[in-house]
Amino acid sequence: MVKPKTLIDIEKSVIRCTRCPELRAYTAEIARVKKRAYLDRDYWGKPVPAFGDPKARLVLVGLAPGAHGSNRTGRMFTGDASGDFLFPALYRAGFASQPNALDANDGLTLRDCLITAAGRCAPPGNKPTPQELRNCFPYLLEEFDALPSLRVAVGLGAIGFEAVLKMLRERGFALDLVRPRFGHGEEATATLGKRKIVTIASFHPSRQNTNTGKLTATMFDAIFKRANAHLASAY
Repeated sequence: MVKPKTLIDIEKSVIRCTRCPELRAYTAEIARVKKRAYLDRDYWGKPVPAFGDPKARLVLVGLAPGAHGSNRTGRMFTGDASGDFLFPALYRAGFASQPNALDANDGLTLRDCLITAAGRCAPPGNKPTPQELRNCFPYLLEEFDALPSLRVAVGLGAIGFEAVLKMLRERGFALDLVRPRFGHGEEATATLGKRKIVTIASFHPSRQNTNTGKLTATMFDAIFKRANAHLASAY
């Protein structure tokens, strides 16, 4: 058997990835032009690797980096409104060392949690194409292989949720539901031998969901409360 790559090795591969030349050009252009509020900041402008605890039992899978969030800071869910909603929830649930995420050097660490995404480059309109998601999918598989203690996955948004289910099927897991549907709080359990992984669906903490009340802090906290409950009962 081939030994799984380490998260550090995967991170290096993600950062130098050129599978989507159009996205590399787009992220570099965003980093060159910048947003007026960040004209004095250096932008990351490259694919964004996963971030968190290499021994994590919980993984969060989002959509893709934001043009002026992760594409600027170089760290998943950092520097924009989505992260401003996510990290306080992770802090309240005990997975983050602090509620604020400003940049990659702010001292934030994750406990028992890893954050990744279906896409690693900021896409135009925040909408990666199906081919771009396929190009990124092998990195998600490699991260899964590098997390032997993984027990719970939270799909942030429909694309993140579907990416988790696809990953589990690809690795031979059997799902308890034939066609798990996306909806806030929906769950699917996957098994392979004695190993069990629970996938929980959550609305994405994007501004369009949080500003409209589609996703509230109470609703989001409930997701991580259930994640903690599953982890507490995991063998």
